[in-house]
Amino acid sequence: MSRLLEDYTIVIRPDDNGTYVAYVPAMEGCYAWGRTLDEARAELVNVFDMIKEEYKEEGRPLPPDVKVVVVDAH
Repeated sequence: MSRLLEDYTIVIRPDDNGTYVAYVPAMEGCYAWGRTLDEARAELVNVFDMIKEEYKEEGRPLPPDVKVVVVDAH
């Protein structure tokens, strides 16, 4: 089965420098930055596609998605 980015949990959060970081917790190295939420997500699509191609070339299946729990530590 060929997975799509939409099959994964995506986290997008503000970064300390006023930009946004987007990442897929289930995939090591699958992260991107952008000046806006939309830019970060668009760049994540590119990174995901590159990683997906690497997995394919190596004959490895993409990892399963993971559950993400958000907790306010206040």
